[in-house]
Amino acid sequence: MFLPCHKDDTAMDTALLIWNRLISWTGIFTNIISDRDLKLSSALWTNLHQLFGTKLSFSTAYHPQTDGLAERMIQTLEDVIRRFFAYGLEFKDCNGFAHDWCTLLPAL
Repeated sequence: MFLPCHKDDTAMDTALLIWNRLISWTGIFTNIISDRDLKLSSALWTNLHQLFGTKLSFSTAYHPQTDGLAERMIQTLEDVIRRFFAYGLEFKDCNGFAHDWCTLLPAL
């Protein structure tokens, strides 16, 4: 699942985003794979993993297979978003409120 976030988000911001957008909808994960981002390897995340009983795995730095999979996923996401804008697609909810691609990102 893709979640929109900001570069200046803290570990707590990231934890709340994952809680509100993922865990509250799907339940607790057994394993999370991270790219060694400090936001996901901080003391906060270590404590959350212990609390929930989840395992945090890190991808291997500069590993061609892992890097290739991640890059391909990013390329696919960019293609979908590009097509979304190319066709001028707009999602409106039942109240007629228009949403942008950022709102729809978790559904991709």
